Formats: sequence, C-alpha cells, structure tokens
Amino acid sequence: MRVTVNGTERSATVEPRHTLAELLREDFALTGTHLGCEQGACGACTVLVDGASARSCLFPAFRADGTSVVTVEGLGGAPGAMNTLQRACLERHSFQCGFCTPGMLIAATELLAENVEPTEADVREALSGTICRCTGYDSIVAGVLHAADLIRVETGAASGSAMGEHS
Repeated sequence: MRVTVNGTERSATVEPRHTLAELLREDFALTGTHLGCEQGACGACTVLVDGASARSCLFPAFRADGTSVVTVEGLGGAPGAMNTLQRACLERHSFQCGFCTPGMLIAATELLAENVEPTEADVREALSGTICRCTGYDSIVAGVLHAADLIRVETGAASGSAMGEHS
C-alpha cells in the first residue's frame, strides 16, 4: 500500500488486521499518535485522513491506501516547528500530561479548517470526542479560541467584533 503521511509518500505491506495506528507507530515510527483505550472512545489516536478526523486505532491500515494522513507530527510542517494552533495552546497552557494532546490538536485542526470563528460551544463540541483527565478542558478551549483569533489576524479574516474576544 501507498499512503502520504505528513506530506511524504510512504509505502508498506500490512496485514488485514493491522490498524492505521499500528502502521503509523510501528512501521513509520510516528509515535505522537497515542493509543489509549484502543476502542475509539478516548480520542488520543485521532489523525486526519484526507482532511477528516479518524480514530486510527479502529481504522484498518489497508483503507489508508491512496490517502493523505496527517498526524500530530505533521501539524507544524518542518520537524520541530509549531503551527499557530500549537503555539496558541502553549501560550494558554492548554495541556498538562500530554496524553490527549495529539487527539485534541487534530480535532481542533479539523474544526479550524472548517470554521475560523468558532464559539466556545463549537470548540467544546469539536473536542468532545477526546478525553482529557488533567485539565478540565477550559485551558484547551481557551487555546483553540486564541488560535482562531491568531489565524484570523494572520489570514486577514478578522471580523472586527470577535477580534481579541478570546485573547
């Protein structure tokens, strides 16, 4: 099978029972995709497949053939670089232990790709599929809203009244 992962075309031979999470972690050494419950409930393994979030622990690896997959390692572009969302979450001290971080960042990335002016309710809904046991979610929501503000400034999509509202 062939799959583009974080912008790089990769190939692998997978067993039918092999999951996308196993492919990413074991075959491609992308361990940022965390495995928690391995039942799709915790959200730590969430990645983007052709722009849509997917639970990689449940996603058969062979179904990724010909797709584009983005993991948490690919969000910043260059290795070690952070994107606006990651910087905003760092500025708002959004995460503690880091276990849920990959899933939260992927879910927020999908949201911000669709809606650059999310409400707090929008953010909470988008993140509702990922469990965090450390933060109580408020700091994560604040980071995503801050990222939305920064993205609007960066892209010139500022909407006057919403600007600075969450900063």
